[in-house]
Amino acid sequence: MNNPYASGNYYRASLGEAPVRPKLSGNLRADVCIAGGGFTGLSAALHLVNSGARVILIEAETIGFGASGRNGGQIHTGYRQTQQQLEQWLGEIHARDLWRLAEESKVLLRELVAHYAIDCTPKSGLVIAAHNKRAVRALAEETDYLKAHYGYTPARMMGAAETAQQLGTEVYPAARFDSGGGHLQPLAFARGVARAAIHEGARIHEFTRAMQIDNSAHSIRVICENGSVEADWLILACDAFTGALVPELAPYIAHVESFMSATEPLPDELYTEVLPSDAAVADTRHVLDYYRKSDDRRMLFAGRESYFGVPQKIAPLVRPRMLRVYPALKAVRTEYAWRGTVGITRTRMPHFGRLNARVLFAHGYSGQGVALANLGGKLMAEAVLGRPEQFEVLARVPAKKFPGGAHWRKPLVAAALLWFKLLDFL
Repeated sequence: MNNPYASGNYYRASLGEAPVRPKLSGNLRADVCIAGGGFTGLSAALHLVNSGARVILIEAETIGFGASGRNGGQIHTGYRQTQQQLEQWLGEIHARDLWRLAEESKVLLRELVAHYAIDCTPKSGLVIAAHNKRAVRALAEETDYLKAHYGYTPARMMGAAETAQQLGTEVYPAARFDSGGGHLQPLAFARGVARAAIHEGARIHEFTRAMQIDNSAHSIRVICENGSVEADWLILACDAFTGALVPELAPYIAHVESFMSATEPLPDELYTEVLPSDAAVADTRHVLDYYRKSDDRRMLFAGRESYFGVPQKIAPLVRPRMLRVYPALKAVRTEYAWRGTVGITRTRMPHFGRLNARVLFAHGYSGQGVALANLGGKLMAEAVLGRPEQFEVLARVPAKKFPGGAHWRKPLVAAALLWFKLLDFL
């Protein structure tokens, strides 16, 4: 079948263009300068202005232009490492503190949506689908452990029959349904938080790239193309692109290109057959498939990753993976296809820390930033305001550099991730 592929970000197309925030011009002064207009930076801005701080946020492109406006919109429980893994690595006390923060991140997300009436179609329910029998055992053990040791009861295992009924596919031997997880329209959420921050008094400048950071004993000066911001504090919230501004952080973060697509609206007979549940789905592969249905009846499906370059045509990469799960979608056109640059860390845990006494950073949510990044912004705001205790819980997680130096780091990371991709077939 001939299947013409459109390109472009479905989220942006469905929302239309937002008002353009003016480019920074001249030399400005603030209490806090924030570099990055994604979930982390926007949350930090909102929490700071609500505490009376003068805030200027600068974004190199537009609000939500990066991963915050291009991701799957999935709200996950916990981290990429399980609680058992974190306990073995960091000890039970630290692992429990991290769990508490992860749970707080989901509450915070939903509170922001409700309090500021952000129209981002939030829904509850996340399914983690086991891709083979070995993954079933690991998923069941983790689910039992969370219930027994952390009192987490919203998650339960589903057998093959219930999984097929809930998802409308028989490719998974079992799955976990987590009513504490969920999904939303991520770009709509980012824009909503930006509107709230501006309403509360923050200044946001788009198309304003931070080019250089000058430190002095008493302040920070962020130099941009047409001006600068002098501030008492700087928050770096650039995620995958942090290393471009601060080279000393580059070894701690790698870039992965993730690919998403959106079909045309599904006809009635397919809409009820394909993913009958209103939950979002992510499988247990290292290079995972993740998907959900939109409010306008489209299948939003993501799969495949790239570590070197960006293919010209994205939809043909994603579509075979979608049809493996849902062959009935063969006759449905793919109307949108786009990519997002995800920042990952070697530990798969967020990397929080300080460059010096006045500069804080957070990045590397490794695919789980919808809830965690908003929390990250709040914790950095608290640290700036003299309450660093919760920020330090994440800052105490040891970070590990990717090997290889500037020239070999990317090839070595690609080789390691290829190895994990091969493990998906075992």
